[in-house]
Amino acid sequence: MTTWIRKASNLGIAAFFGFAIAIAINAMAERPAETSGDIPLEQLRTYSDVLDRVRSDYVDDISEGELIENSIRGMISELDPHSGYLDDEEFKSLRESTSGEFGGLGIQVGMKDGVLTVIAPIDDTPAKRAGLEAGDKIIRIDGELTQDMDLEEAVKIMRGKPGTDIDLTIAREGEKKPLEFTITRAVIKTESVRSEMLEPGLGYIRVSQFQSRTVEQMHDALDTLVEENDNEALKGLVLDLRNNPGGVLDGSVEMVDAFLEEGQIVYTKGRVADAKMSFEASSGDRLDGAPMVVLVNGGSASASEIVAGALQDSGRALVIGEKTFGKGSVQSIMPLANGGALRLTTARYYTPSGRSIQAEGIKPDVTVHQLKVSDIEEVFSISEASLAGHLTNGDSDMMDTDSPSERGEDDEEREPLVIRDYQLYEALNMLKGMVIVSKNTRR
Repeated sequence: MTTWIRKASNLGIAAFFGFAIAIAINAMAERPAETSGDIPLEQLRTYSDVLDRVRSDYVDDISEGELIENSIRGMISELDPHSGYLDDEEFKSLRESTSGEFGGLGIQVGMKDGVLTVIAPIDDTPAKRAGLEAGDKIIRIDGELTQDMDLEEAVKIMRGKPGTDIDLTIAREGEKKPLEFTITRAVIKTESVRSEMLEPGLGYIRVSQFQSRTVEQMHDALDTLVEENDNEALKGLVLDLRNNPGGVLDGSVEMVDAFLEEGQIVYTKGRVADAKMSFEASSGDRLDGAPMVVLVNGGSASASEIVAGALQDSGRALVIGEKTFGKGSVQSIMPLANGGALRLTTARYYTPSGRSIQAEGIKPDVTVHQLKVSDIEEVFSISEASLAGHLTNGDSDMMDTDSPSERGEDDEEREPLVIRDYQLYEALNMLKGMVIVSKNTRR
């Protein structure tokens, strides 16, 4: 390939591709008859002609190297929204994002229906604090329309020096006009796992994305929860994968394996042998069969869908929330000699029952939308005191014992779970029910 590029620089684009076509003709002559139609010579001639005309007649002077690289980008970007060509800087950024520290806004983006779309904002990042949401359509970046940008170009623009601002124009479902956001870039250092005890014996683990150390952090979180539970085993666990855009495949497989004793986790199918893989669980369940609830929503994609699908198909967990994003394809990163890489879709994911995640997503067992209870709290505020002509308490000393002035500041800051996170509130209620059923079953 290096020799061909050197010849191209000496001969010119048209001469180079004429040379390439000649090589292709010779190669076809040497091939068996059944494979002779693999190389479309007429299209190669057209390609050569177009390149030469652009080089000679386009209004601006563009180097031959840039033209060839742009043609590669165009070829790959037309395959699907997740394939792409990465130059050396873009490849470096990709490696940084999977290691857990990088500069930018803190959002995972993708192309959906040809539009640059927020898959999910990452927890505790500028994008999340600014109020970006899964499903937001980014229509302008610093005033420039994103319509003709490919994914890699958009990501490159949004990343930049920490402390600098960027303006995003967002189209959001339910909003009558575009929303404007000014976000300050920062060095994104993400801890992908956090945990807390919801109630005695009932734990909560939030996984915001899958990085190289995510499963290790999850095991540490489980150990911490057990310690907080007076070193007694957990009665149940809520695993929160909402707005988790995915990440490292191995991390999702290892996470499922931590809760399954046996069975298939996920398998992939593609055209080449290396794209056909199957992953099986090994013995050992960190919760010893204790009930699990998995929380998902439209921002749950890729690796998080693998986890939800495997635990759902195996009957190991109840999946609640909203339908997931539906990103069920495998991208292989193929380093190139120039320091860049090719990110190419090579397979599709399938859950153990044979469901394809691609463009379908994972449907929850129980659909729970993220309601704002404050919008309907008046419905729940009807009491005896609300009725006309009600009797008074009769003891003034007992009146208004729960007034805001007598509650501590901590109580005011810590809103009830039903208001803070309605989906998590419902997940906890379901988990309690599963624990009760589990106890009765064992008797």
